[in-house]
Amino acid sequence: MYRIKKVLNHNTVIAISEREHQECLIMGKGIGFGKKVSERIETRPEDRVYSLKEYTERGDAREIVQSVAPEFLEITNEVLNEAEKIFGRIDRNVLFPLADHIAFAVQRIKNYEQISNPLTEDIRILFHMEFKAAEKIRPLLEKRMGIQIDDDEVGYVALHIHSAIDDEKVSQAMQMARAVRECISLVEQTVGKSIDVASLSYNRLMNHIRYMVARAMSGEKLKVNMNDYMKIKFPEAYQMAESVCRQVGHSLGCALEEVEVGYLAMHIERVASDELDTGKED
Repeated sequence: MYRIKKVLNHNTVIAISEREHQECLIMGKGIGFGKKVSERIETRPEDRVYSLKEYTERGDAREIVQSVAPEFLEITNEVLNEAEKIFGRIDRNVLFPLADHIAFAVQRIKNYEQISNPLTEDIRILFHMEFKAAEKIRPLLEKRMGIQIDDDEVGYVALHIHSAIDDEKVSQAMQMARAVRECISLVEQTVGKSIDVASLSYNRLMNHIRYMVARAMSGEKLKVNMNDYMKIKFPEAYQMAESVCRQVGHSLGCALEEVEVGYLAMHIERVASDELDTGKED
């Protein structure tokens, strides 16, 4: 049982749990319709209850709820419903920072101040299913607010969804995407042409960098050292791998294990070889 503290709109209320005496955000169709402050309500299976005790990267949940229009909370809730269909259980407390982000994105769009996301294509491939869930926001914003959102903004939403399923901050997911872009840019400069993002070697490289960053954050170490072999056999790829590892380590604020260089060099060499072979066929 909950006691209503504030009705935000027909579908969203702030209430106090009578059992835990905690402030909550409750969302559900018609949950606030005709309700008054201090009135008691019961939740239904389809309703969503969010604790307002949470503190996120973007601020206190209670403060976000007070500053963001309830429509954005509802839209975000529906996006998370879509993510839950795809991934199963997720951390739904991402509702607060994501709603805040979407509200700010809409404000930028209305002011013709949309920001570009140079990592959109990398995010689309690296977090493919998250991107698919994030696209749910397109028809929601179009229908409710007449706002059209582009792929760059969808990419940012996908990062928030990823943080809800992988216990990883949005900033960390962005770092993974940046690391991939850094590596791909170096390889493209070397082979003198753009890399096919649909190629198997590209996807292997991208996923390797993803787990390389994860290992750096967790302190996990690779057991086999390929550095000597790769340094002698493929010196150019090894040199690129050293550069990328330095950049990633600098961005993360921690040095990557030296053994990572050889493995990264192997994937870089695969991509470079594929692109050179493709060039010969052309």
